[in-house]
Amino acid sequence: MALLGDPFVANVTKQLSQQELLQAIRIDIAGEVEAIIGYEAHAMATSDERVKKILTHIADEERRHVGELQQLLHMLNPHEQQMFDQGQQKIMQQQSQDFSQPMQ
Repeated sequence: MALLGDPFVANVTKQLSQQELLQAIRIDIAGEVEAIIGYEAHAMATSDERVKKILTHIADEERRHVGELQQLLHMLNPHEQQMFDQGQQKIMQQQSQDFSQPMQ
C-alpha cells in the first residue's frame, strides 16, 4: 500500500550492490503480483461488467510488468534464469508423464 504522505518514502539513500539490486527487483515482482491479486479480487467482487473489463485489463498490464522485471532479473543474474528454466522443465516433464511420477 502506498504511503502518500511522504514524497521521499521510495528514495534509496545509496547505490545498491548487485545483490541488493537483485533483491529489490524481486520485491518489485512481489509488488506487481500483489497488485494483480488485488485487481482480480475487485473484479470478482463486482457485477458491473465495465469495471470487470477495466480491472482485468489493468491486471494484465501488471502481468506484463512481472515479465519485464523477470527478464531484467534474468539478464542481471543468468543463474536465476538457469534455475527458472530447470523449474519449467521439471513441470513439463511431469506433465508429459501425466503427473504420475513423484517429483525429485
